[in-house]
Amino acid sequence: MPVAEAWTMTFDGFNPAREGLREALCTLGNGYLATRGAVPEHDAGGPYYPGTYAAGCYNRLRDSTAGETVENESLVNLPNWLPLTFRAEDGPWLGQADVEPLDQRHELDLRRGVLTRRFRVRDSAGRVTAVAQRRFVHLRHEHVCGLQVTFTPEGWSGTLTVRSEIDATTTNRGVARYHGLSGQHLMLLDAEPAGADAVLCLVQTNQSHIRVAEAVRTLVLSQGRPVDAERRVRQEPGRIGHDIEIVVSAGQQVTVEKLVTVYTSRDNAISDPADAAVQLSRRLAGFDELLDEHMLAWRQLWQRFRISMQGRESRVLPTVRLHLFHLLQTVSENSVDADVGVPARGLHGEAYRGHVLWDELFVFPIMNLRMPLLSRALLRYRYRRLPWARAAARAAGHRGAMYPWQSGSDGREESQRLHLNPLSGRWIRDSTRLQRHVGLAVAYNVWHYYQVTGDLEFLSHYGAEMILEIARFFAGLADYDHGRDRYVIRRVMGPDEFHAGYPHSDREGIDNNAYTNVLAVWVLLRALDVLDVLGADRRAALIETLGIGPREPQHWEDVSRRMYVPIRPDGIIDQFDGYADLAELDWDAYRDRYGDVRRLDRILESQGDSPNRYKASKQADVLMLFYLLSADELRDLFDRLGYRLPRDAISKNVEYYLARTAHGSTLSAVVHAWVLARNHRADALRYFVEALDSDVADIQGGTTAEGVHLAAMAGSVDVLQRCFAGVETRDDTLLLNPYWPRHLGSLEFDIRYRECPLTLRITGNTIRVEAGAGRQQPVRLRCRGETVLLGPGESVDFPVPRRGTAVGDGPGQ
Repeated sequence: MPVAEAWTMTFDGFNPAREGLREALCTLGNGYLATRGAVPEHDAGGPYYPGTYAAGCYNRLRDSTAGETVENESLVNLPNWLPLTFRAEDGPWLGQADVEPLDQRHELDLRRGVLTRRFRVRDSAGRVTAVAQRRFVHLRHEHVCGLQVTFTPEGWSGTLTVRSEIDATTTNRGVARYHGLSGQHLMLLDAEPAGADAVLCLVQTNQSHIRVAEAVRTLVLSQGRPVDAERRVRQEPGRIGHDIEIVVSAGQQVTVEKLVTVYTSRDNAISDPADAAVQLSRRLAGFDELLDEHMLAWRQLWQRFRISMQGRESRVLPTVRLHLFHLLQTVSENSVDADVGVPARGLHGEAYRGHVLWDELFVFPIMNLRMPLLSRALLRYRYRRLPWARAAARAAGHRGAMYPWQSGSDGREESQRLHLNPLSGRWIRDSTRLQRHVGLAVAYNVWHYYQVTGDLEFLSHYGAEMILEIARFFAGLADYDHGRDRYVIRRVMGPDEFHAGYPHSDREGIDNNAYTNVLAVWVLLRALDVLDVLGADRRAALIETLGIGPREPQHWEDVSRRMYVPIRPDGIIDQFDGYADLAELDWDAYRDRYGDVRRLDRILESQGDSPNRYKASKQADVLMLFYLLSADELRDLFDRLGYRLPRDAISKNVEYYLARTAHGSTLSAVVHAWVLARNHRADALRYFVEALDSDVADIQGGTTAEGVHLAAMAGSVDVLQRCFAGVETRDDTLLLNPYWPRHLGSLEFDIRYRECPLTLRITGNTIRVEAGAGRQQPVRLRCRGETVLLGPGESVDFPVPRRGTAVGDGPGQ
C-alpha cells in the first residue's frame, strides 16, 4: 500500500502488479481533462496504461458478440502527451531492458496538485543518471498540462539525448473485460511541427467526429536559462516529436520542460481546436510560473473544502483528503460551462466506459454545501437530457421522464445488454437498465440542492420541470392492484443489482422493490411541494406547458397514500415481492471455498447457478432508504401509507440485511458505515475505514486500476459530514444531530448554507457553529429540538449527548 502522510501519498520502488493502481491514484486532473499517473517512458503494454480523458468526449462503436450486435459508447483515451525518454551517449533508451532502475519514489502532493517522481538508473555501459520529474494538469488554465524533467549525470559527461513526443496510436484497452470489443476510437488527421520547438497532433473520433488537438512545446534549460540544443523532428506513424541532443557534464543539472495544450471541438470560444492549441502554446509562460498559478488555484480551492481532525483517528485524514482531491479533479469550476456529468470512475480510467450513473447522489452532499455553482451545472447535465428521458418514457408507454441507468453524450440508455463474466468466460444478459430508481436520484438531488441554496430561480426554470416529469413517470409506472387496494411497481431492478428476475423465470425484473416504491412516494410529495413553492405565474405556465391536468396532482396524492411496500409484521422490509421466499445462502461455505465473495454473482453464474435464487445482495438496497432519509421522514412516509414501522425497525433491518450482503460494491461500506453509526459504533468505524481503503488498498482486487470509485470516495467524506457530524438540510433549516465518539477527538470543517459561510467544530461534548462576517441573512439551525437564528459573525454551542441519550431526527434515526 502507498504511504499516506498529512498531504502526501508516497509510492516507493516498482511493483508491476500494483502499477495500474498507482497510475489511477496518481491521476492529475482539473475537471476538463485528466491524465493517469503513468511513467513517461512507457507506452501502453504490460503493467503500464497511460490514459488522458477529456470530460464529455465520447465515441460510439459496434461489435458482434455472442451472436448479437452490441453498441457501446466510451469515454475516449486521447493522444498520450506524456512520452519522454532519454539515453546517455549511444546507450539504450530509458524504458528498455538494458537500463537498470536503482531506486524510485513517486510522491503525490494533494495540497498542490503535483506528482513528483525521483529515480536513478544505470545503463548497460555503467552510466548512472539521476532524474527528477514534476507534472501538473493545470487547475486554473484547464487546457494546459506540464511535465518538467531534471537530469543529473553521475560520473559521466557527454551527450544526453531526450525524446519528447505525442503518441496518437492510443486505443481504449484499459479494462481487460472489454478486450474482445472494439477500442479504436481515433483517426489521425494531422501531425506536424508547429514552430522551432513545438509539434501539433490533430485527431478525430471516428463516430462522434470530435476533433482533438494537442500542441507540445519542449524547452531545454540550465540554471533557469534556455540552452541551445540540437533538435530534429522525429515522426513515425501516429507519433510526432523531437529528439534533442544536449551536451552535459558530470554533476551538472539540465532541465527539460514539456508544456502541453489540449483543445477539443466541444470547447467554447474557439474557432478551431488546432489553432487554439498552437496559439495558447505560444503564449504560455515557463513551467515554474505556470506551476505557481496552479498551486495558488489549489490553495484557494482547499480553503472551500477544508476539513481538519485532531485525535487518535486523525490518521484517516490523509485518505479523506485524497478522496476529496480526486473528486475535485473530476468535477471542478472548469466543469461549470461544460456539458458533463459525474462519471462513476472519474476521469481516471475506462471502467463503466466513463458513463454517468447515480453516483452524483453521493457527490452532491459535498458540493451543495461548498460549491453549489458546480452542483447547479451538474444538474443542468440532467436537464439537457430531459428530452431523451421523455422519449424513453413515451416508448415505454408512460408520460413524464424515464432517465437511463447509464448515460453519456446525449442521454440515451448506454447500459450494456451483455456483460462478460471473467470467471466463466460467458457473455451474460445485463438487466441493469431496469434500475428506474436513477430518476428518483435525479429528483432527490434537485430538491436537496434547492434546500441547501434556496435557489428558487434554478428550481423555477430547471429543477421543477425535472421533478414534475419524474413524478409523472413513476405515478404512471405504478399500477393499481385491486386485490391489495394499493399501487404496485413491477419489472424493475433495485440498487442491489444481484436480482435481475425471479428464480426459474425468463422475465426480467422484480416487483415492488421497496427502495424504489418508497422513494417514488417521496418524489411524488416533492412534486406537490414544488407546485406550492413556485410563483403563481410560473406554476401556471409550467402546468400549461407540460399539460398537467387537475387530476394528475390528485392522482399523485392518491399514489403517495396507497403505494405498496412489502413489509413484514415484525418490521423487516422485504427487498422486493417474493424476497422472503428465496433460499438462504450458505455464506460460510462460499467464504471457505472462495475467500472473497464480493462478486458472488459471478461465482454463482460460473457454477450454473444464479443469485436470483438467494437472499443475497451485492450492496445496500433497503438500507439505502436509511441512508437518504431520516428516521422521522421514513416514519412519516410509512404512516402516510398506513404501515406501522416499529421503533426498532431500522436496527432490525440493518442487522437482517448486513448478514445477507456480499459488499460487491465499494458503496456498500459507505452505506453500512452510515446505518450502523447510531447503534453499532465499532462496526460503523470498521466500515468507514473500509470505505476509505476502497481504492487505496484496492479492496476489490484490481478494479481501481480501471478508475477510482468516485461515489465511494465522496461518500466516505459524506459519512464524516452528514453521519458523524449529523448535518442535514430540510424544511429551510440546517439540522445538526452529531454522533461523534469522544475518542475520535475533534472534527472541524467549513460549509456554506444559504450563502452563509459556517465553520463547524465538533468534539465529544459540544458542536460549535460560527457564521462568517458579511451581509447575508440569518440562517435557521436546529439541534435536537433547540432552534436558533444565526446571523453574520455570531456563534452558538449545542451540547452533544452522551451515548445512550435519546437522539432526535438526524439521518438514520
